[in-house]
Amino acid sequence: MKKMLIAHSPDADDIFMYYAIKFGWVGMQDVTFLNIALDIETLNESALMGTYDIAAISFALLPHIKEQYAPLRTAVSFGEGYGPKLVKIKGTKLKKNFKVALSGKYTTNAMLFRIAYPDARVTYMNFLEIEEAVLSGKVDAGVLIHESILTYSDKLETEREIWDIWQKLAGMELPLPLGGMALRRSIPLNKAIEYEKTLTKAVDVARLHKERLSKMLIERDLVRVDAPTLEKYLELYANDDSISMNELQLKAVNKLYEIGFAHGFYDTLVKIEDYLIPTHYESLRNS
Repeated sequence: MKKMLIAHSPDADDIFMYYAIKFGWVGMQDVTFLNIALDIETLNESALMGTYDIAAISFALLPHIKEQYAPLRTAVSFGEGYGPKLVKIKGTKLKKNFKVALSGKYTTNAMLFRIAYPDARVTYMNFLEIEEAVLSGKVDAGVLIHESILTYSDKLETEREIWDIWQKLAGMELPLPLGGMALRRSIPLNKAIEYEKTLTKAVDVARLHKERLSKMLIERDLVRVDAPTLEKYLELYANDDSISMNELQLKAVNKLYEIGFAHGFYDTLVKIEDYLIPTHYESLRNS
């Protein structure tokens, strides 16, 4: 049996979208799937070093690794009127050069934040540490991601939604591309297609059995939130649109890359369609 290690984040949407495989509901012949959970910036940096064959990444990272990794169409998270939040202590006023904690240099929210607030003094830290850093005064503000956007302290208030920054920069209403999965290009194409199919089926099965799977995740302490919060969170970031990217989502990712290129974050202008796994190869091979 070939062992395939999938690296994903420890937040509830990634756990939910992967665990149909972990629980044995979905699999591949002659392949044993293993998993490791790491914070998103560790995953991004690992992708830059080519550490894992399949890994979760921020969409903003892809132009930096496009020759080494192919983005998968499945297990994607987008914001639809919501997303990461810039928070501060209630009643405080931020200076132009306020100190802010972000979840990583290569995250989507970091790129959009840095475009909107070029004078802010940025420090990067594990996303789990950001709320406490703001509460303790270590930083003036922080961008919360994952479940923290639903559970943060009532001592904090939202200064600005990253969604609002995104809409202003995009110039149109598009879903906010946050994270997805990427697969190493050195994997043979026929196998890459199989892996993408399997992961797509895992997200589909997870959605079809959402109540049962959610209950199992909570009973096994695999997520950091209670049942009502998990229900709400999954509808935000692991919903039916997470199963396979649609045309509007692809358009949104391309707009993200246009914005990044225009502001000097990328050396070349990238279109995500040029780097997806060419699934039509399978039908051509079998014709």
